[in-house]
Amino acid sequence: MTTPRPRTYRLLGPDGRTRTSTLPGTLGGYRPDRIYGRLDCPSARRALAAGGYVRHRVFFADEPTALAAGYRPCGVCLPTKYLRWKARQGEQRP
Repeated sequence: MTTPRPRTYRLLGPDGRTRTSTLPGTLGGYRPDRIYGRLDCPSARRALAAGGYVRHRVFFADEPTALAAGYRPCGVCLPTKYLRWKARQGEQRP
């Protein structure tokens, strides 16, 4: 009897490169806009249901990895984190 291989997942690393993991991602992202959010985000679910987004969907192990890869929090499912991110962006402008 053969032992089934564990399922693998493709996650984006802090350097923006795809890695294989035996653990699923905890956050999803949209590559063109470099946004990350919860897997149950209503905005992402609507986009996926409409047939968009799928080709550009990425996953992250955790929030520090998403931030290190240059993604920002979603304003819909992570509004507090998004507002903090946005405020920091304003501080960095001359």
